[in-house]
Amino acid sequence: MATSQLRNSPRAVTRRTMSKVPEVTAYFWIVKVLTTGMGETTSDYLAHRLGPIVAVAAAGVVLAASLALQFTVRRYVAWIYWTAIVMVSVFGTMAADVVHVVLGVPYVISTAFFVVALAAIFALWYASERTLSIHSVVTPRRELFYWTTVMTTFALGTATGDMTAVTVHLGYLASGVMFAVLIAVPAVAYGLLRMNAIAAFWVAYVLTRPLGASFADWLGVSRARGGVALGTGPVSLALAVVIVAFVGYLTVSRRDTIAGRQGAHAAGRRSA
Repeated sequence: MATSQLRNSPRAVTRRTMSKVPEVTAYFWIVKVLTTGMGETTSDYLAHRLGPIVAVAAAGVVLAASLALQFTVRRYVAWIYWTAIVMVSVFGTMAADVVHVVLGVPYVISTAFFVVALAAIFALWYASERTLSIHSVVTPRRELFYWTTVMTTFALGTATGDMTAVTVHLGYLASGVMFAVLIAVPAVAYGLLRMNAIAAFWVAYVLTRPLGASFADWLGVSRARGGVALGTGPVSLALAVVIVAFVGYLTVSRRDTIAGRQGAHAAGRRSA
């Protein structure tokens, strides 16, 4: 049976309907990149306004609350899921920054560490569940693996973006452009070279972090650091407004759920 037939079989559709994560659509990638940018600038803003210790503690509390709510619901709920993603982005950025700023670990070392950590999590996840597909996130254990992976990808992406921008001296804009090119690689490999869909997804997922963060940093940091100097606060606020607009639309339209997409396709066929 072809991959598309397996994916659209009644059993697969039922499983995806029960999933705690959204369908992977263009909306998913847009909001994901926006949250990475917001997490970067919000983390910097809070750290400077509140101090690193208070900021990390506050972000940790809100993150715990948002994840507790996410684990409580039985189905994917757009605003709950994306609130958790935003808080993972903020806290993950802070975690990576603490490793470098407070502990003095070079970005190259922290990047390598998070690569190893992510590989270990993937290995444990696959050994336990025999799949790394986000469409299979229908049990508490798989959801725990999923969010642990997400948290690690944010930390890895933060360290990688800072490494290219600061250690390698590319600057934030050049780093953003580079990651924009790199994120197209798994898409092309999947579409033209039949790269494994799950592998292509996770490669692209990791790259969304340094992509969004690099451009957000470029907009927010001072001109002396190679930025546009709009300020981390205004950039965070602007990104938050756009994210809320997208999530509000997804909540109403359900275009990022299998039921919503099927309904849109059916409406399109009736109007054709």
